[in-house]
Amino acid sequence: MTRLVILVDFKVKPGDHDTFRRLITANAAASLKHEPGCRQFDVAVPEGDTIGHFILYEIYDDDAAFAAHLRADHYLKFDAAVTPMVLEKKVSRLRLAEA
Repeated sequence: MTRLVILVDFKVKPGDHDTFRRLITANAAASLKHEPGCRQFDVAVPEGDTIGHFILYEIYDDDAAFAAHLRADHYLKFDAAVTPMVLEKKVSRLRLAEA
């Protein structure tokens, strides 16, 4: 099976930008450190965009690795903390086009 790519597009309340940035970068680092099936977890902000827009690019070995991510303590704490900050959240699931 090919690796699973998760794209998450967040728009957060303007006053929560700095707190969200701190929490999402900590979640990304914890995912890479503690989840063997998490291969990449990048946090990006669109060039020239307004404050409060974050895009995540995550790569997991498979669906089971992503499911484990969603059950991880660090993710559950992150999700509970940021839910009130989020104005919009769009999640896309893709597969790497491997040869």
